[in-house]
Amino acid sequence: MSDPLRAADVLARRLYEAGCRHAFGMPGGEVLTLVDALVKAGIAFHLAKHENAAGFMGEGVHHADGAPAILVATLGPGALNGVNVVANAHQDRVPMLVLTGCVDAAEAQSYTHQVLDHQAVFTPITKASFRLNAEAADIIADKAVSIATEARSGPVHIDVPISTADAPARDRGVRRAPASATVPSGDDLAQAQSWLAEAQRPIALIGLDALEQNCEAALKRFLEDRQIPFVTSYKAKGILPEDHALCLGGAGLSPLADKHLLPLQREADLVLLIGYDPIEMRPGWRDIWDLESQKVIDIAPEPNTHYMHQASLNLISSIAPTLDALSNGLPARAIWDNGAPQTAQAKLAEAFSHNDSWGPAGVIAECRATLPPETLATADSGAHRILLSQMWACQEPRGLIQSSGLCTMGCAVPLAIGRKLAQPERPVVSFSGDAGFLMVAGDLATAAELGIAPIFVVFADASLALIELKQRQRQMANAGVDFARHDFAAMGRAFGGNGVTVRNRNDLRAALEEAVKADRFTVIAAEIEAGGYDGRI
Repeated sequence: MSDPLRAADVLARRLYEAGCRHAFGMPGGEVLTLVDALVKAGIAFHLAKHENAAGFMGEGVHHADGAPAILVATLGPGALNGVNVVANAHQDRVPMLVLTGCVDAAEAQSYTHQVLDHQAVFTPITKASFRLNAEAADIIADKAVSIATEARSGPVHIDVPISTADAPARDRGVRRAPASATVPSGDDLAQAQSWLAEAQRPIALIGLDALEQNCEAALKRFLEDRQIPFVTSYKAKGILPEDHALCLGGAGLSPLADKHLLPLQREADLVLLIGYDPIEMRPGWRDIWDLESQKVIDIAPEPNTHYMHQASLNLISSIAPTLDALSNGLPARAIWDNGAPQTAQAKLAEAFSHNDSWGPAGVIAECRATLPPETLATADSGAHRILLSQMWACQEPRGLIQSSGLCTMGCAVPLAIGRKLAQPERPVVSFSGDAGFLMVAGDLATAAELGIAPIFVVFADASLALIELKQRQRQMANAGVDFARHDFAAMGRAFGGNGVTVRNRNDLRAALEEAVKADRFTVIAAEIEAGGYDGRI
């Protein structure tokens, strides 16, 4: 006779059905049944050293297999440690199931140790928050998965009381039918087709929603048929290979890149916003189009409530069928006869040269030149991320993953751990500033325990470089942005990996070549001088 089904088992089975094979966290007594249920369902549980890092490891796996990430945290301080990564998932549109343990409702009336209202904490930073109930465990589980994965994706929280996790439950096979693709029609479709047919200088701006909808083939057909140059957000880099003749690279945070990209946006007579979610963009991209002289078509999965920009026509529809419908019956044509997109491409290549002998640009250039073309990358927040996002060309979607909505520090190392765990056959490299690396260095132990071998590159300049640059730009005194130089290579060795310090491109190349062949992780501390980002981002 099989063991009776518990509420925790119902939840775990639904997560397994959704494709989840890995969960991350730090268990306490309140989530032991939940962890047991996950393992019995076929979902491996991985012990991280901090709940925040655990969530980013889960996200790293999600970018490899497409399944929702799973973060498990015990009550009180465990749950609160995960707040940052949950808020990041909300802003970065990452489907995540946040599973927290809690005491029973009756117990909470007289027992206060570590007890707080988890739902009050997580409701503002999730798409939904539930308290698991044994009688409705199957319904809650399906609602949570469906809400987390529907556009725009995001985190959903489930608080699991101790007795509920163990309570008998049944799975009635409740499953919400998937939404069907939506396509514009009637006057809206006719208007969009008319503008597209008349446009002499169209340009496309592609964002994260396009990436989430896996519309690469339709996008390629559409852009190539009309010869429309395109820009992507940082998250959408690689949705088409960045060596494509029509690609103008990524945008979002670099004023130097904006110097060449924004004039082109303003010169266009038709702007196509294709799955463009402006949460990634800096204020310089607010209201950049003049609707009196330009036509703007916004294709998105939900209405514009952000007011970061406005459009001439808003199409709330599925991207691939919408692009096919727009181009149906329209002949292919050449446009932009003034060569402005090609000029912008040339200026961007010059602005972000790969020829620096050292410094942050030299480090990035050498990593890109030495590491295999199929290398997957992660980036932490900071000045290096802005430069990296312009210089690191992606040939596939999610070739470079980062925190672009919340821009949180400390994400690159755990993202790389999750990515390498899910795709051990691919080289994986993370890029961190030294301050961000110090936030999560303890999870080097997790990489060692998992037996995986990502490469961790640290830009070591003993400074919060981006904040220090902003401080100088505002002519303020230096305060709170500098710290001591530390031996990051020794940290790598101390946690069971390899560690190397490099100060030139030759030594970096040798270290990378060894790291790619290594059977354990490698920390490469690239020591650079402070101020190396001046004029480069």
